Amino acid sequence: MKYKVTLNGRTYEVEVEHGEAQLLSEYEAIAPAAPAAAPAPAAAPAPAAAPAAPAAPAVTAAGETVSAPMPGTIIDVKVSQGQAVKAGDVLAILEAMKMENEVMAPKDGTVAQVVTQKGAKVDTGSPLVVIA
Repeated sequence: MKYKVTLNGRTYEVEVEHGEAQLLSEYEAIAPAAPAAAPAPAAAPAPAAAPAAPAAPAVTAAGETVSAPMPGTIIDVKVSQGQAVKAGDVLAILEAMKMENEVMAPKDGTVAQVVTQKGAKVDTGSPLVVIA
């Protein structure tokens, strides 16, 4: 595999095969030109108030809340309200850092509430599913 590595203003092109690296070329790194500053506007209008972010759905059911382990996007919800689940069953698929992560049931039970939905952006600790 060939790699380009820039270190301290120098770019190194390296090929690695069977655990051994071989330097192919070395050259001065070229920094991208800074864009020209745009002229300042004469008078900027006051910014409009930002729309309020949609509130996260509230947990209304009693039971153990399964939360997002990391920030990301819900790309699939595998369960529905009233569905029986066993420990280790996949409840939802969370995409974070270009990887799909399975959020699994921590215990046997019944899905009391599905708090999230497909396409939702979640933060660490955001409630996803409640298991009774």
